[in-house]
Amino acid sequence: MQKISGYIISLSLIICSGQVHSQVSAPDSVIIPLKVMASIEIAGPIMYFIDKNNLSLGGYLSCDLNEKLAIYIGGGYSDYKYSQYNYMYLSKGAFIRSGIDFNILKPETSIGKYRFNIGLHYGLSVLTSETPSFKYENYWGTITSSLPSKHYQGHFLEICPGFRAEIFKNFSIGWSVSLRKLIYTNADKDLRPLYIPGYGSGANTVSAGIGYYLVWSFPFKKIKVSVKPEPAEEAEESEETQEP
Repeated sequence: MQKISGYIISLSLIICSGQVHSQVSAPDSVIIPLKVMASIEIAGPIMYFIDKNNLSLGGYLSCDLNEKLAIYIGGGYSDYKYSQYNYMYLSKGAFIRSGIDFNILKPETSIGKYRFNIGLHYGLSVLTSETPSFKYENYWGTITSSLPSKHYQGHFLEICPGFRAEIFKNFSIGWSVSLRKLIYTNADKDLRPLYIPGYGSGANTVSAGIGYYLVWSFPFKKIKVSVKPEPAEEAEESEETQEP
């Protein structure tokens, strides 16, 4: 996954720099297509083939409001299993995230094909959690017990920077990094779920994650966006090199 991440980030930087340098004489306006976008997250299914114990499925829909802002709604499903020598833990459930994405690229750089988003999202996770068996030792010997299935909720906030680049017409690839803050859970402080779908470790009030996406776009409108002209550069170096 590190190689994939490095490849995508490098590709992103190359594309961005290429767009900036290729526009030597920038026009006074550009045409930007507004789109509805649908995506699937691919890291979860890939990891499932490596570790059959954990299944994570997710994706998102977004709709452009203008060249900068888009409405975001995402969600998914998780089936998480974890075991050690003295206990087994199971967690499964669904999650939903909604909010806005802000594209920080200039219109003449983005041109409707590239986005560097800063997403601000609210998340809700609903899950069931249980410990089918655990054992521990004390003065009287080894004790084996279990914790029954119980329903939990988790509410969190998320800031999510990410990049997306169109590689074919209306088809893009992208990545995002998420930093999440748990703001509420109905679990007891000492009995929080080991894993909260869409969030991460229930033992931590802050978690992080990374996702890789395939994105299909459906343009529905085109808008004309004004471009501020670049200020003319003064030839200071030439003046300094001139002899008195």
